[in-house]
Amino acid sequence: MIIDFHTHVFPRFMRDDRSSLFEGEPEFKILYGSPDAKLASAEDLIRSMDDNHVDMSVIFGFPWNTPEYYRQNNDYVIDAVRRYPDRLVGLCCFSIESPEGAEEAKRCIYAGLSGVGELAVYASDLNMKIIGKLKGVMDVCLECNALVLLHTNEPVGHKYAGKAPMTLGQIYCFLKTYPLNRIVLAHWGGGILFYGLMKKEVQDVFKNVWFDTAASPFLYKTDMYRIASEIIGYDKILFGTDYPLLTPGRYFRDMAKSGISSDVTDRICGLNAKALLDSVI
Repeated sequence: MIIDFHTHVFPRFMRDDRSSLFEGEPEFKILYGSPDAKLASAEDLIRSMDDNHVDMSVIFGFPWNTPEYYRQNNDYVIDAVRRYPDRLVGLCCFSIESPEGAEEAKRCIYAGLSGVGELAVYASDLNMKIIGKLKGVMDVCLECNALVLLHTNEPVGHKYAGKAPMTLGQIYCFLKTYPLNRIVLAHWGGGILFYGLMKKEVQDVFKNVWFDTAASPFLYKTDMYRIASEIIGYDKILFGTDYPLLTPGRYFRDMAKSGISSDVTDRICGLNAKALLDSVI
């Protein structure tokens, strides 16, 4: 079984006229301002899944600031999950700073989605004020036994669109603030997983945390799969492509070169995700 835990989909009006959405949405413009930045539909994703033998995908939209936009994108995700119930699992998304975030999370979870994500800050760091604003959303997810998927990125290295000025300390503070929530950190958690080697505290903080591989071919050498498995355990790693940024084949080739066993590859590519999703759906 192959499950892609990190994919983005958008309704037609967002795909066809993206420039009309830029006002009041500087983060969206940063990531999707170029016409070369792909925007995909649920049907595009299903075709890619079929071509790459992916059984299921976790889908979500974008952390819009404008309530009308995030409701429309979330409604599209809800509808896609209803139309493809055996292929798609949905998360709802909105700006972390939205005062209506908790209400929207509850609305979408009751409508059949499995959690919240990919929550993100792009223009600022993940400071305590922002972490605190998430309390209502995190309480809803905990009450509903729902997942939270958070965008993270490494604090060093090359610049790219969407790389936020967050620190590993801030990511760690987020995890410590919400220890009971089941949290997936996108993009290998920005590298915080390396601190899983510490003898005290960190392993306990990581108890309810998983790490997805989204954008890995752009960020890390293929050794990442082997080294991360040794540090945090292969059962904590979830295959995610960040589709349509990348398609699965690139990841499969990297895993084949990484030195991990076929059994570990199977766990990363789908069995870990199935176990996690079975525990919340």
